[in-house]
Amino acid sequence: MTTSRLMTTLAGIAVVFGALTVFSGWQGLFGDAATRAALGNTVGYVLWFNFLAGFAYVVAGLGLWRGARWGLWLASALALGTALVAAAFGVHVLGGGAFEMRTVGALALRLGFWAVVAAVGWRRAGRERQARP
Repeated sequence: MTTSRLMTTLAGIAVVFGALTVFSGWQGLFGDAATRAALGNTVGYVLWFNFLAGFAYVVAGLGLWRGARWGLWLASALALGTALVAAAFGVHVLGGGAFEMRTVGALALRLGFWAVVAAVGWRRAGRERQARP
């Protein structure tokens, strides 16, 4: 898989997004009491998923940057994993669980980003496959 300018840009965004996600997740999970209290009604499994996924964001971004097929598979897995966590979060909310509205936005942003990365990557990979003799 070759790397287009668009995919290189998305890969760079993924690396930065991942680093920021790890940092914010660290604060939410391991920060002092005041920091954790300022986050409000976090949902534990969403926070843990996002924190751990942040490392995978960086790895996926680096793989996509190199044009590695596994980077595309990892991006797709991140989109799927985020969709599953978002669905579980939806069940939590519908069940009356406490949550922060910014979690809804954050999950939508993450899911949208990885869905776009996966779609662009698979489309590009399909074009390359068709172009081969």
